[in-house]
Amino acid sequence: MTDVSPTVSAHTPRVLSGVQASGSLHLGNYLGALKKYVALQDQFDSYLFVADLHALTAWQDPAKLAGQTREIAAAYIAAGLDPARATIFPQSAVRAHVELAWLFNCVARLGWLDRMTQFKEKSGKHKERSSVGLYTYPVLQAADILVYKATVVPVGEDQKQHLELTRDIAAKFNTDFDAPDFFPLPEPLIQGPGARVMSLRDGSAKMSKSDPSDQSRINLLDDADAIAQKIRRAKTDPEPLPDTLEVLATRPEANNLIAIYAALSGETKAEVLARFAGQGFGVFKPALVDLAVETLAPVTAAMRRLMADPAEIDRVLVAGAEKAAVIAEATVKEVKARVGLWPGAVG
Repeated sequence: MTDVSPTVSAHTPRVLSGVQASGSLHLGNYLGALKKYVALQDQFDSYLFVADLHALTAWQDPAKLAGQTREIAAAYIAAGLDPARATIFPQSAVRAHVELAWLFNCVARLGWLDRMTQFKEKSGKHKERSSVGLYTYPVLQAADILVYKATVVPVGEDQKQHLELTRDIAAKFNTDFDAPDFFPLPEPLIQGPGARVMSLRDGSAKMSKSDPSDQSRINLLDDADAIAQKIRRAKTDPEPLPDTLEVLATRPEANNLIAIYAALSGETKAEVLARFAGQGFGVFKPALVDLAVETLAPVTAAMRRLMADPAEIDRVLVAGAEKAAVIAEATVKEVKARVGLWPGAVG
C-alpha cells in the first residue's frame, strides 16, 4: 500500500470513508475499499461509516435497510477493522451530517452541482423524475467528510469529482467566513491494485451491487462453491495469457482476472503475468479459485458469526456513533457561530 502523507496543516491527520447500505458487498468492495481501510487504521485517526442516508437516493426496502446497515458493519469488522482503533458508525445516527449538509447547500453553487457527471449518469434522460437527494448527494458527501475535518479520503476514480466539490465547498466557506484554515482541503487517496474491480461478465464495466446478474460479482457471503462456479464461468477470450502488460491491456476480461489475482495475492500484475504467461484459462482459473476461496473464506465466516449476533454489531455502531458525534457536533457548533445563526441555535 502506498504511504500517504497529508498536506501539512493544523488539522489532525484523519481519514473518512463509507459504503452505502444498499445491498450485499462484493469482491470489488473488499479489494477497493475494506482491505485499504484496514491498512489505513494504523496510519490515521479513522472514521468509517455506513452510508444509510446516501442509500435512500434509490428505493430501499424499509424492512431490510437496518439489516443492510448491520451487514456492512459486519463486513468492516470481518475484513479486519478494529472498533478500538477505527470508529465505525451509521451515518444517520450522527445528525450533524445532515445539519452541515444544509449549511453547505447554502455555500455550494448550482453550477457546481450541474457539472456532477454521476448525477447525469444515474438520472439518465429523465432527470426531472430523479429525487432532489440524488442531485444534492455530493453536498451531503462533503458534509460527511468535513464534519470530521478529514484530511484524507479514499476514493475511486468515479468519486474524484465529488471530492473536488468538497474541496471547493471547504475553500469557499473558509473564504466567505474569514477562516483561512477552518476546514482542511482533503486529499484523495487512490492507491494500489484492486482500486477498480470489473464485472466477471463484462471486463469494461465495474463490478456492482446493482448489476442484475449475480454471476457478475463475487459476494462476500458467497460460499466456496459459489466462488468457484462464478470464476469458472467468468467471461474470457480463447487466447492464452500474454507475456506483456501492453497486450494484456487490450483484453479487458483477461486483464480483470489478472488484476483480481494480483490484488488478492499482494503481487503486481506483471509478477502474476510472468507466472502464467502462455498458459490458458484452464490453468489460470483454478489457481484464481484457490486463491479467492483461501482469502475470502475467513472474511465470510467472520461476517456470518457477526451477523448471527446483531446485538453485538449494534453495540459497536452505538459506541461509534457516540464517539463520532463528539467531533461532528463540535464542528457544526463552530459553523453555526461563524455564519451568525441565533446564539440559541449554536449551543
